[in-house]
Amino acid sequence: MASRTSPKIEPAVMTVVLNTPLVSSGATGEFTADLSQIASLVNRRFYRQGLNWAVAGMKLITTSNDAIITVKKLPNTWVMSNAWEKGMRAWLKMNREAMSETESVRPRYMDYKIHADETHYDAGFSGNLLPIDGQLPISADYIVGEWEASKMVIPFGPASPGNTNEVVIKAVGANYNGGSDNVVGLIAGYANSRPLPVQNDPSTPGDADDASGSTPENWLAATFNTGTDQTSEVLEDNLQDNDTAPYPFANDGGLVTFYPGGEAQAPSLQIHDISRVTGTTLSKTVRVKGGNFPCGLVRFDFANLGDGSANISIQVDLVPGSHRGYLCEPMTEM
Repeated sequence: MASRTSPKIEPAVMTVVLNTPLVSSGATGEFTADLSQIASLVNRRFYRQGLNWAVAGMKLITTSNDAIITVKKLPNTWVMSNAWEKGMRAWLKMNREAMSETESVRPRYMDYKIHADETHYDAGFSGNLLPIDGQLPISADYIVGEWEASKMVIPFGPASPGNTNEVVIKAVGANYNGGSDNVVGLIAGYANSRPLPVQNDPSTPGDADDASGSTPENWLAATFNTGTDQTSEVLEDNLQDNDTAPYPFANDGGLVTFYPGGEAQAPSLQIHDISRVTGTTLSKTVRVKGGNFPCGLVRFDFANLGDGSANISIQVDLVPGSHRGYLCEPMTEM
């Protein structure tokens, strides 16, 4: 009988350390890390961004004597999962059709990569936090390879040269940043591509609650009245209560949609953990709980309330698993 063995766990770096730039006293710095880019650098092999990464936990050390550190991530929702998959498939279809007769131009490391939000878009991938080497206390960032944002080319008007918009993608927030920036919201686009719920469900005739009196329109219900108007009153309650979705949606013909992470409802990253550092915090070190991080994108918001400039040193502990050494899954399985 053949023995059953678990998948081999390949060797991979499980702990990475990042350093943020200095943040002035009274200021807030916003820094983004991409775990797929980091894993690609420290292991010298390609990890796609479209992975939902498991993180065992983090340790944050700051030189500030008073700070609030907020760790954020892409929304851990079905909306984010479905929006990512629909956006990725549209991008693949666009490229597949364009390369149908020239398949030889397909790049070896072709990958669907997005920004986390407007802040990440403004900083660019070149602003991502990078792992540092082990030469402590003096250390240096890893030297980067190519890590470029995916582009969508959207035609408009007649099919002639110049009648296209080339945009990049962010996970949360409004399309075009509410203006003319060439960045679109993944969740916002997904929301605008889907039908809305029925305003009232069920949608009933106006006479549905007329089940009393000598000439009731809803005579089937009135058949069981026993000398009271109870049936009519109960029907009226059910016609008025709990017949609309428990979340807001554009039901007045307007253009605003209310998907979490989209244009109007929580158009921001999801909070994962919040820590406070004060003068009495032991070694000015705090720990962040573990969890999963869609697309491996992690935001560190550092509000430095201390006396002088300060930064954060970040230790990220990953989890061993069967995906080229790590516990993570494709975003299509999120």
